Amino acid sequence: MVDFIEEVDEQLRADRYRALARRTLPWFFAALAAIIIGWSAAAGYQYWRNQNIDKAAAAYDKAMTALSQGDETGAYAGFDTLSKTGPAGYKTLALLQQGNIRLAADKVVEAVALYDAAAKAAPNDILADGARLKAALALLDTAPYAQLETRLKPLIGGGKPYDAQAREALAFAELAAGKTAKARSDFQALTLALGATDDMRQRAATATALIDAGQAKTAVDVVKLAATLPPPPPQTMQLPPGAQAQPSPAQQAAPSQPDNRTAQ
Repeated sequence: MVDFIEEVDEQLRADRYRALARRTLPWFFAALAAIIIGWSAAAGYQYWRNQNIDKAAAAYDKAMTALSQGDETGAYAGFDTLSKTGPAGYKTLALLQQGNIRLAADKVVEAVALYDAAAKAAPNDILADGARLKAALALLDTAPYAQLETRLKPLIGGGKPYDAQAREALAFAELAAGKTAKARSDFQALTLALGATDDMRQRAATATALIDAGQAKTAVDVVKLAATLPPPPPQTMQLPPGAQAQPSPAQQAAPSQPDNRTAQ
């Protein structure tokens, strides 16, 4: 009798296990399938992304080569394709290069629109603020002060990548707009700013001295000229110890050319 009861009990347990397996196995296999599909999708996306970045890098290099050879039309077309289909980093760089081409052709409105598009497409603050600064600098001679202030003030502040450059541009805009006292204060602050280069401090000190001498108009011309002149050839330059050659506004405004990892 005991053996019979144990046999019945075992049969009941086996039936319960089979019933449990029938209820849970479909869920188990569904979860397993979801994991496999998810892993495959992630691996496929990573492969596609890497392939897309490699193609974008090759296209960008090709367009840059065309630009260096003076083929601005071909370069612009190459950058245009990237600006529409490239990954965010390369899309931003392509739009910046298109803006540079338009600016060199004196098409300021088109250049600014391209810089603004680059800022929106940028994957990080360094590229985005660099594009915004380039747009503001392109407008520095023509836009009203209110527009320049709106563009430059968001670029100023602790932790902003182009704080000093934006401060200098805003002080210049103030000086050109006749806001002499405000410009003098900002130029004076720039001489003490930690992020300012030696050249910025020198230009700011020159502008301050000219303002104090009652030559604000001359200060506008002098600061503008100092900011746009290319550095003299190294062989003809006699620099004092510790001094550096003066960069152009384009060099100041644009971030250093990133490698492929930065552009990603």
